[in-house]
Amino acid sequence: IKKEDILTRFLEVTDTDPKYLRDIILNFIIAGKDTTAASLSWFIYMLCKHPDVQEKVAAEVKEATKSMEVKDVAEFAAGLSEEALGKMHYIHAAITETLRLYPAVPVDAKVCLADDTLPDGFSARKGDMIAYQPYAMGRMKFIWGDNAEEFRPERWLDKNGMFQPESPFKFTAFQAGPRICLGKEFAYRQMKIFSAVLLRCFVFKLSDENRTVTYRTMINLHIDGGLHVRAFHRCQT
Repeated sequence: IKKEDILTRFLEVTDTDPKYLRDIILNFIIAGKDTTAASLSWFIYMLCKHPDVQEKVAAEVKEATKSMEVKDVAEFAAGLSEEALGKMHYIHAAITETLRLYPAVPVDAKVCLADDTLPDGFSARKGDMIAYQPYAMGRMKFIWGDNAEEFRPERWLDKNGMFQPESPFKFTAFQAGPRICLGKEFAYRQMKIFSAVLLRCFVFKLSDENRTVTYRTMINLHIDGGLHVRAFHRCQT
């Protein structure tokens, strides 16, 4: 059976440098796995801190999948359709709001390929490294308003409850411009499926409500010490 995955395609190139392949694999792990896992941890944390939002998400998932019986978690996950996922605007908004406050990559940097002038008049020379902080930007009141530090999925919904994206230069969790994250839509799809399955079947609560959850300073924004939760079976009706 011929494999069609990306790594196999690289391996089929006979003159590929092993170090290059190593870097490709690391990129897959760091950019394609760790970021999603960390973001889902923060998402579950925010739902535990905001049980009203958790119930709204669960209700939306139930409504979008009302034609499906939940007898087996794996079977339910396999049966999630594009149509059902497309109806889940609130869960999309809640995930996006989590990424605004807890972006997978809290600090990023770019190198100037040529002399340039930034919008505020700052001059950048070729070779300069310019860093920006999605974590801080997501909490700035002059960007997001006086309630910038509040978790409000509704800020992403219009009056009809439809998800409304912001400019990627404002919401920078996936970067912007020609270097915007190639896996953005795939990451959203993964997180929506994972979250929909879990929240259709379980209710989550923090194991220790008094514990202060903080982050670890790394390339990705991980929860320091991990996230400890209790899961309760949700009544299937």
